[in-house]
Amino acid sequence: MGTPAFACPILEHLLARPDPVVAVVSQPDRPRGRGLALVAPETKRLALAHGVPVLQPERVRDAVFQEQLRRLAPDLIVVAAYGKILPRPVLDIPPHGAINVHASLLPRHRGAAPVQWAILAGDRVTGVAIMVMNEEMDAGDILLERQTPIADDDTAGTLGDRLAHLGAAALAEAIDGLQKGTLRPRPQPTEGVTFAPRIEREQGRLDWWRPAEELARVVRAFAPVPSAFTTFGGRVLKVHRAVPEPGPAAAPPGAVLDTGPGGILVMTGAGRLRLLEVQLEGRRRLAAADFLAGHPVPPGTCLGAA
Repeated sequence: MGTPAFACPILEHLLARPDPVVAVVSQPDRPRGRGLALVAPETKRLALAHGVPVLQPERVRDAVFQEQLRRLAPDLIVVAAYGKILPRPVLDIPPHGAINVHASLLPRHRGAAPVQWAILAGDRVTGVAIMVMNEEMDAGDILLERQTPIADDDTAGTLGDRLAHLGAAALAEAIDGLQKGTLRPRPQPTEGVTFAPRIEREQGRLDWWRPAEELARVVRAFAPVPSAFTTFGGRVLKVHRAVPEPGPAAAPPGAVLDTGPGGILVMTGAGRLRLLEVQLEGRRRLAAADFLAGHPVPPGTCLGAA
């Protein structure tokens, strides 16, 4: 049971194992893009390419869906970024229960967006947890965990991809341990619980009164989508890459201090933020130096102004 690209390396590992994948459950096709055409989840496309049946219930509490699951008679349900909490009737269907590949070191960052929140929080280390599922959100017993450092230039995209592959390997190890009877779950610690709710686009708006270090983390956490952003000349300006730089207060937050081949240097509440790659609404993504060739930004220009 999984929906976005994060779940695909995990599904690929399961498909390569001798135990058959009897079905994939994903969320329904959703409208995307300017034309709002229906687009299938990444896991659905991968499953169909391998001839695996796909179920896409609107509600996991739906009786028809639950009966479909019973008829499939799975021994184990594996969940990876499915996007919904499973009710007890679903958890009770497989004799070996349900296990989840969660992209954080639990109990830190329980919730829908652990990768983004790990970057936003400035964590230096994160990882994956293989967890026995219960009816609470990411609160089940832990089977095993694996760590990875968070690099200074990691984005949600690069970190998420690394965690997906780390999770796939950890899941294989966990399933082998369960089959051999050598792996035992342990309760999650009761201390250190934090939550990572779904991120909203507006959270990516750059508040120039915040420190440059925090704003750089916002840019990384919202890359590649939905992208951090500000405004320039009344239009949305997405910021795809940026780095913080120290420096004294030399202008109001949001004011452009300097422009050139090195990018666009902007004053913040503490330090400066150098914009390296930007995208004006309706235009393509550009290195800041290339953007400046067609859109002069004089020093003193205030980004984020209404």
